[in-house]
Amino acid sequence: MAGLTHPRHWHLTTIRVLSVVAFFVVWELVARIGAINPFLLPRPSLIFDQLQFEFMSGELMREVQGTLLRMFAGYSVAIVIGVPFGVLLARVWPVRWFFDPLLSIALPMPQIAFLPIFILWLGVGDQSKIALIVFTSLFPIVVQTWAGTDSIDKYLVWSAQSLGVSRRALLWQIVLPAAMPQILSGLQIALPIALLSTIVTEMLMGGTGVGGSIINGMRMSDSPELFGGIVTVGVLGFALTKGMDNLRRRLMLWHQESQA
Repeated sequence: MAGLTHPRHWHLTTIRVLSVVAFFVVWELVARIGAINPFLLPRPSLIFDQLQFEFMSGELMREVQGTLLRMFAGYSVAIVIGVPFGVLLARVWPVRWFFDPLLSIALPMPQIAFLPIFILWLGVGDQSKIALIVFTSLFPIVVQTWAGTDSIDKYLVWSAQSLGVSRRALLWQIVLPAAMPQILSGLQIALPIALLSTIVTEMLMGGTGVGGSIINGMRMSDSPELFGGIVTVGVLGFALTKGMDNLRRRLMLWHQESQA
């Protein structure tokens, strides 16, 4: 059966690649015939020339490196805090009783609106940017971990307890593996949120990074640089999403979702 899925997989991949190529070809043609002001919508060829120039000079890699370092710093802290906290919410009722109302209030709020508070507390450096990335990434990780841990089959837990499994072994050998699919779903949801928060903070606060490059292109009326930054964000988002999908498949080889 595995061999039968490969032609279909390559067929879908080809369609996706062709759709992206067709989009840029149409964009190039529309821009070349002058249907749209080239300042408002520059040709893709000019954008790619700008990206090539920035890559050869090393500027593009410095911007991408700065953005990824901030993003992964905040994202990693969110994982370290969010996964244990989600497990506590599901397993310890006093923690759930205290934090459930607070989470219900905080979840619908736009977390990016807290940026001025972090700037007030931590200044305009990387600390406030990373703090907002942690804050925005934390909620989906906590909620999905909580839901995954809370939805474990109680008979599975009772069976393990009846066999004399300790609380620590129950957590590591039963609870976390059973909740892993939803925990990984939370990490997958939080990853693009972390990238988005990083770009927004760089645009609003300046400094190095892809977001800073985008806002600099706007201030200097440099359309190719502005759109080049947007294309870079799209490529980063695609690469991170695909990387997370591959990581999930590797970690879940034992699970029925991978076998399906």
